[in-house]
Amino acid sequence: QVQLVESGGGLVQAGGSLRLSCAASGRTFSTFTMAWFRQAPGKEREIVAAFQWNPSITYYADSVKGRFTISTDNAKNTLSLQMNSLKPDDTAVYYCAAKQGWLTRTANEYDYWGQGTQVTVAS
Repeated sequence: QVQLVESGGGLVQAGGSLRLSCAASGRTFSTFTMAWFRQAPGKEREIVAAFQWNPSITYYADSVKGRFTISTDNAKNTLSLQMNSLKPDDTAVYYCAAKQGWLTRTANEYDYWGQGTQVTVAS
């Protein structure tokens, strides 16, 4: 079992920045592939970024490349998402997720989910 708790969402103006954090507990953090997903109203949940430990693989959706950075702090069992140059289209509920095995981009292949944190980008 893995428990995930997100924090850091909020309201920001377009062009601004936010940093999301996900605290993981329950099992060894570094044995899981970790990811950030988001879901906007009326849309499907989509992957934003993901990180696999071994071999090391990092994935970003095209829509966030160059603006978002996923990072991990193994000592603190924390996953972060630094979001810069935010756009109104980034408005969504952001979820932290975890799975064992290879990095994938499909939400239903992830076994563990946080409760989500709202990110709203005003134009």
